[in-house]
Amino acid sequence: MREEVVIVVGAGPAGLATSACLNLHSVPNIVLEREDCVGSLFRNKSYDCLHIHLPKQYCELPHMSFPSNSPMYVPRSDFIRYLDDYASRFKVNPVYHRSVESATFDQATQKWHVKARNTVSGETEDYVSRFLVVATGENSDPFVPEIEGLDTFKGELLHSTKYKSGAKFSGKSVLVVGSGNSGMEIAFDAATAGAKTSIIVRSPLHILSKNMLSLGLILSAYLPVDAVDTLILTLCRSLYGDLSKYGLRRPEEGPFYWTRTYGKYPNTNVGAAQMIKSGKIQVLHNSLRPSLRVIAPVLVIGAFNPFIKISLIF
Repeated sequence: MREEVVIVVGAGPAGLATSACLNLHSVPNIVLEREDCVGSLFRNKSYDCLHIHLPKQYCELPHMSFPSNSPMYVPRSDFIRYLDDYASRFKVNPVYHRSVESATFDQATQKWHVKARNTVSGETEDYVSRFLVVATGENSDPFVPEIEGLDTFKGELLHSTKYKSGAKFSGKSVLVVGSGNSGMEIAFDAATAGAKTSIIVRSPLHILSKNMLSLGLILSAYLPVDAVDTLILTLCRSLYGDLSKYGLRRPEEGPFYWTRTYGKYPNTNVGAAQMIKSGKIQVLHNSLRPSLRVIAPVLVIGAFNPFIKISLIF
């Protein structure tokens, strides 16, 4: 059994920042990480073209800025390097291959008892601490919905966490299921690489440019959310026009009210909106059909259409 003052679960940005701050104040802590590296979501489960959606000043971890020559919107590779440098600078040394299975609080001793499985040996290890920080994020585990007929699908089925580049899909048909930021960016990347790309959009969504998002964040500190939304939506209409004619409906609530009230985030446009308007990306609204009549398709989970030869991406 190992005992520390603080146990931190997860070596992503939040876990690294927590451990770094504790180290600066000489508070003993241990970081338990399920994977074999820091920032595994960005390193192992993100596509090559990913850039951080917010200006870099909003994404810096405590006590360490990005290099002055970093672009405003940091690419994935640079962000991974930043996380590595951060862990090294603040002497954050996670214990890797430790999957936390349970955590219980003992009222008598006022301590946390944590069980972690060593994913290499399979053994269960016990850890004890006065404080427990869970920094596992909200998007760490992939979700693939149950779809009738998917087991007989003859194309390639791919979750977005396994998608790296659109190059392998050039000349193929790709259907992306899901129109969040990942879905839109993957659709854009696949279409740019020459894939015949479609995307299923079921719900209304806000599409903002990176500059609009940044402006909205700044104004939100000084103006009521309704005023911020009014301005941002005016800019949206000016830049993108009426996207409903292309199958993209806008919610009744404004983007920042939407985020504050429902925890839903607007799409940060990297070029998908322009491709949808030009017809290079087709928007579909039909639900997934119970039978998949496809021939040699590629399926990306984050994309799906039973009518065409596809790669299905979720």
